[in-house]
Amino acid sequence: MGRGKIVIKRIDNTTSRQVTFSKRRSGLLKKAKELSILCDAEIGLIIFSSTGKLYDFASSNMKSVIERYNKMKEDESHEMSSAAAELKFWQRETASLRQQLQYLQESHRRLMGEELSGLTIKDLQNLGEQLETSLKTARMRKEQLLLDEIKELKRRGNLIHQDNTELYKQVNIMQQKNSELHRKVNRQDVNQMEQHPYMARNVKNSHHMHGAINLQLSLPEQQTNEKATKALKLGLQLH
Repeated sequence: MGRGKIVIKRIDNTTSRQVTFSKRRSGLLKKAKELSILCDAEIGLIIFSSTGKLYDFASSNMKSVIERYNKMKEDESHEMSSAAAELKFWQRETASLRQQLQYLQESHRRLMGEELSGLTIKDLQNLGEQLETSLKTARMRKEQLLLDEIKELKRRGNLIHQDNTELYKQVNIMQQKNSELHRKVNRQDVNQMEQHPYMARNVKNSHHMHGAINLQLSLPEQQTNEKATKALKLGLQLH
């Protein structure tokens, strides 16, 4: 049969309690020593018996272990106090923000004309002043936006006007260059005619030659018509 489960409670029998303490104390010290060796852990174990006798174990030095323990507890206590203080601070901030949100929601509903039944005459006057101030601010903002937009449009218009003026100047420059180019070409033609006068005579002679050729070509046609007329008259006479 297996060993039954032991109920963890105070042993009333003094002898049994003393025997159990001795056995478990030895086992606990042995486990602590093994744990420090196997896992390279710093261990400090202190045991006081029911009679006030001290039993202890330290992997290095009990004093250094206790100092390290106290320092760690102080740091933890400081961190806990800091965390608790920070928690309280954020709790206050949350409560304040919640109140502000509630106030703003109520103000918004009142500005929208809702939940006005519980307001006094003074509250309604204050609400009217707030609305007038808000309306004035909105109008000023609207006017400022319009002025800014008009200013921007003027700026763009000035830029477009400058671009058009620049383009007009460039067009005038191109026209002047074209006119100068035409004058240069005409001047070169005149200079060539003056340097080579026979070119002009050739041109005039060519015109005269074309006129003479036209005359010579027209004469045979006239003679042919006259011969035909004479032949026709001669035939009529013979008949």
